[in-house]
Amino acid sequence: MSCQISYSPAYTLVPTYECFNRCTYCNFRTEPQKSPWLTLVEASKKLQYLKDWGVIEILILSGEVHPLSPRRKAWFDRIYDLCELALTMGFLPHTNVGLLSFAEMAKLKEVNVSMGLMLEQLTPNLLQGVHRYAPSKVPSLRLQQLEWAGELKIPFTTGLLLGIGESEVDWRETLLAIAQIHTHYGNIQEVILQPYSAGSQQSWHGATFQAEKMPEVVTIARSILPPEITLQIPPNLVRKPQILLACLAAGARDLGGIGPRDEVNPDYSHLDYQVLEELLATRGWELKPRLPVYSDYDSWLSPRLQFAVNQWRKLSSNSLFNYM
Repeated sequence: MSCQISYSPAYTLVPTYECFNRCTYCNFRTEPQKSPWLTLVEASKKLQYLKDWGVIEILILSGEVHPLSPRRKAWFDRIYDLCELALTMGFLPHTNVGLLSFAEMAKLKEVNVSMGLMLEQLTPNLLQGVHRYAPSKVPSLRLQQLEWAGELKIPFTTGLLLGIGESEVDWRETLLAIAQIHTHYGNIQEVILQPYSAGSQQSWHGATFQAEKMPEVVTIARSILPPEITLQIPPNLVRKPQILLACLAAGARDLGGIGPRDEVNPDYSHLDYQVLEELLATRGWELKPRLPVYSDYDSWLSPRLQFAVNQWRKLSSNSLFNYM
């Protein structure tokens, strides 16, 4: 049987680009109150258009409104309502909107089959560098999100951002922290290894992470993380075919969400599905779509979410989606 490499047929909805953090490498954010919020009417039109395009996952990705802002509740309600809309229209929502309170996470669990938050790096040194003006990038706060997700039984995706001022020792410490949380709660389904890629909107002058190092990072991650955690590599940021194949050979098994636009890295378009399929075929590997929740976690979902997931799994049982 050929090796199967998975990806999620996805589309990203952005409630707002405004963010109170100012990470100097960011190519996503706008200043607070400078980004109009996505309305439910606009979102409904987008989702209706997607129904015939094979999209499964709706990623809700947002900048952060400050926790003490009088606009915070309206921001959170918009995120919840977008998830509810996507679910009602037959899609499976996955939310990644930065730091949330325990109560906010518990509420979003009602309308998400999985959630996520990048740890990026746990070294506190970055708080004097690229995260100097990013209060929600305090390592302990981000670790707490993974722990809360475990307590709430939320299937979770996290990951490392590589090349923002950290060392190899920092990679290992961050991976070890993820492994320890998963050992305790069992809630980490994926870890993304994302190379920092310079863009046109950032203020930082750091160099793009060297793609040639990516197979080494995959090898390190695979040696530290429990085997049931899937390693994910974004192919639009690792574009050299031989390096991408080397990452997969080293143990990466997922290519993440593939859709029309990478909102976090807008300067790097996704590779065409057929191009990826043909590239993997050169090694005898098969590219297969998946759901944003892995089957081992189906029992963690509410009956309503289990029903939505099962509808997709029934579709998969004798067709394109038989990997899931």
